[in-house]
Amino acid sequence: MFQTTRKRLALWYAVVTAVLLLLFATGVYCYVRSTLIERIDDTLKHVVEVVERSLIIEPIAISDHGYRLNIEASFRNDTETVEDDHIDLEWFDPQGKLLWSTFSDGFNYPLHKNRPVETVHISSGYLLRQVTEPVTFGKQTLGYLRVSHPWFEVTKPIRQLLLDLIMGISAMVVSVAGISWWLSGIAIQPVKESYQSLKQFTADASHELRNPIAMIQTNVQMALAYPDDASQQQQLQVIERLTQRLGRLVNDLLFLARSDSGMMETKRQSVSLDALLMEVMEEQSAIAQQKGIELNFTIPETDQGLTLNGDWDQLARLFTNLISNAIEHSLPHQTTVSPQITIQLQRLKRNHHDYLKVEVEDTGKGIPETELPHLFDRFYRVSPYPKATENQQVTGAGLGLAIAQAIVNNHQGQISVNSVREKGTTFIVMLPLH
Repeated sequence: MFQTTRKRLALWYAVVTAVLLLLFATGVYCYVRSTLIERIDDTLKHVVEVVERSLIIEPIAISDHGYRLNIEASFRNDTETVEDDHIDLEWFDPQGKLLWSTFSDGFNYPLHKNRPVETVHISSGYLLRQVTEPVTFGKQTLGYLRVSHPWFEVTKPIRQLLLDLIMGISAMVVSVAGISWWLSGIAIQPVKESYQSLKQFTADASHELRNPIAMIQTNVQMALAYPDDASQQQQLQVIERLTQRLGRLVNDLLFLARSDSGMMETKRQSVSLDALLMEVMEEQSAIAQQKGIELNFTIPETDQGLTLNGDWDQLARLFTNLISNAIEHSLPHQTTVSPQITIQLQRLKRNHHDYLKVEVEDTGKGIPETELPHLFDRFYRVSPYPKATENQQVTGAGLGLAIAQAIVNNHQGQISVNSVREKGTTFIVMLPLH
């Protein structure tokens, strides 16, 4: 599918470029050709003007009041063969009869009085550009002067220009085709990656939804098959837990979808981050106590400047995900070392900007280095324990860290993770104050 789209893009690039180059070459060709023709026509007209000034006109007879042109005195009697670019002259009487010519091969092309400028074909494909000018004295037409110039001064450079344009356009079209293939590959790569991500996301979401739906269907079928009050009560409780799980999953998916589309509603307000962290810790303290995990919170000696402009609900969700994730992956209380989670808040300046830095550090087994780049991928779940027991199995759909990253990005912040095997994992959140 993507190869076909890439070929179409490259083809369209090449075709559009070829059409534009063809239009440009046509314009250049027409402009150069018309310029050459105008130059020859101007040369011929200039010759006509020069020759007209040198004509010797004399009266025929005093009684007739007529005039004639003295051909011998007006033109030099030189009809020897000269260069190809020689300008030839012809003199016709008022009736159109040729009286004098510089052509040496007996060329006698009929005079067209109504065509002042024309291009004529001679034998062997030879072309001439001709200008015909009537010569008058008073009201009397003495004759017609025709000036001819070889047409090869137009055809020769035009043919060379046409050949150069064809070769240049062909080379450019081939080059553009190659560049178009390369550019179309670059252009389609983000689409391909988005498609693969969407495909993987759809597959993962379908997998996460299929299991609880199947379990709900099974419990409903059992409740219908065995109409016992006690059994139905238990099955309804299972269905309730599964629907709650489905609801949370759907809400998470909707949250990420709104974040991707830029439609996430952010209610900006002044948020005291230390108070928010304390509230989140109070909510998570009961779960931590059940697992024998100690929660520690350290803040600067002064609480001034710990307020930022953000969305309270989103930030609470962010740190709830991080702290609950740390609790879930901390070492069990049976170990000799007492597990603990430390939340540290501090204010710092970086690149002339003020930030609030929050670190959530646990004392778990750590995360393998090869899996760190995938932690914020959607539906990605990793068990940091070499041998996970039943109580240590990772729960959830693997969307918590993806949601955390989306919230941080929505607040123009940064989130990163450091992990050392056998020592623990630290999540670092940087939130700008302004």
